[in-house]
Amino acid sequence: MAEKHKKKKNDDPSKLSRKHFEAELRRLQAELCALQAWVKAKGLRVIVVFEGRDGAGKGGAIRALTERVSPRVFRVVALPAPSDREKSQMYMQRYMQHFPAAGEIVIFDRSWYNRAGVEYVMGFCTKEEHRDFLELCPQVEKFVVDQGVQLIKYWLEVSNAEQKRRFEARITDPLRQWKLSPTDLPSRSRWYDYSHARDMMLKATDTKVAPWYILRSDDKKRARLNCISHLLSLIPYKKVKRDKVKLLKRKNKGKYDDQATLKGRNFVPEKY
Repeated sequence: MAEKHKKKKNDDPSKLSRKHFEAELRRLQAELCALQAWVKAKGLRVIVVFEGRDGAGKGGAIRALTERVSPRVFRVVALPAPSDREKSQMYMQRYMQHFPAAGEIVIFDRSWYNRAGVEYVMGFCTKEEHRDFLELCPQVEKFVVDQGVQLIKYWLEVSNAEQKRRFEARITDPLRQWKLSPTDLPSRSRWYDYSHARDMMLKATDTKVAPWYILRSDDKKRARLNCISHLLSLIPYKKVKRDKVKLLKRKNKGKYDDQATLKGRNFVPEKY
């Protein structure tokens, strides 16, 4: 007789179960809410930069980081390609206008480091512009940190095999096809060009003042948990005492049937 409880073929003890992942994510997100209150109370200014190859999982990590906090405190900045006017500005100018005020954490979904990566590899900037960026960037970041802004930089490192798998999923899955950009497919064929650009970037800009933190991202669940846990460890915070909230009772003054007045209006069909 066949065993009633056969182990599934795709069971992998090294993989994080969804139940464990969701429980740990909820715990960490509760800590992010506590951090949020501390940042507001103390008027802190924080910048978090997410960089990495196409398909490294930057978007998913940022969603996990921000889905339970206020967008007025955790602001996500994902800039499109520069306009003609922005191209005529100083390179850092369009990024600096999004830097945090007191009580804000600004998350850059790609940043000024475009110049060190995609712009350099794809020929969107000159070699001289790339060289000047690598030379000046640490100086600019030191100035930002010296002004009291905490700068945290993450590089998501995805393997060649995993990036290939994710790109193939984007091609076939209608829910992911929007993720394919004109630079995605060339990034597959130019893997080592991007590796070389990464190495030059790290050599020039991995400083004591603003170090890079490498986040391995082949396992998305673990990468998201590791990222949030690490971020929380970098910003010392305490629980802010909250005033007790008491739900007020509804007043009956002016009471009337406020549902009857909606009759005849256009309602969304309840198909589900």
